[in-house]
Amino acid sequence: MAILNRATTDYETLRVRFEEDICYLQFHRPEANNTINDRLVEECGQVLELCRENAKIVILEGLPEVFCFGADFQQIQADLESTSHQAQKDPEPIYDLWLQLARGPYLTIAHVRGKANAGGVGFVAACDVVLADDKAVFSLSELLFGLIPACVLPFLIRRVGLSKAHHMTLMTQPISAKQALEWGLVDACEANSDNLLRKYLLRLRRLSKQSIDRYKTYMNSLSDILIASKPQALATNRAVFSDTSNLQNIARYVKTGKFPWE
Repeated sequence: MAILNRATTDYETLRVRFEEDICYLQFHRPEANNTINDRLVEECGQVLELCRENAKIVILEGLPEVFCFGADFQQIQADLESTSHQAQKDPEPIYDLWLQLARGPYLTIAHVRGKANAGGVGFVAACDVVLADDKAVFSLSELLFGLIPACVLPFLIRRVGLSKAHHMTLMTQPISAKQALEWGLVDACEANSDNLLRKYLLRLRRLSKQSIDRYKTYMNSLSDILIASKPQALATNRAVFSDTSNLQNIARYVKTGKFPWE
């Protein structure tokens, strides 16, 4: 395994740096509330591919006020306006990205500050360890727009169970870091999450890359929920994002800031 010590700046949506065998991958779209667009998914995939050989720990971070706020409705609306027919968003790249986090040969840590919503919760639930600032909040807002967190749910159910994932989906309102800790979505939280991360790294970096890889391969062999759920998750996602009324809800929200019931 090559040891890297460098910052990587040639990404549009990320800030990436390697400190020996630890990769810090920060979502960096402050102008778009750290939402997920095609470029972010593509660049995250490139970094994780690099990490297969060059990192044993990957740390996902966002901005102080927002970890990741889910799909970029602005991009969805722009894609719709740029085509003469109904755009069909392909959910497979984001699902495969979360599979890389869950099943890749490295330990993945989500360091959450601020808001994690919708697809942001997908990133969180796909990670091996979740650490949070005590003011972090987690939410699934999809049903407000007639959508379903279809791709998020297999990862979230694996982490917190069916009933709590069901509750988060139906209620659509944020849960606190304390609640997320009680439910198992978060492993630890405190006011100084940077210090919390340092404490975890002191322990976790003692593990070898080979042992992490073998352990994750074994653990993933015990349950196939992520692989088994993929076809249905993708089909459901495609269905809700091809529904004209849902796309109209998104377009109205982008243009006016108003929710469907307003």
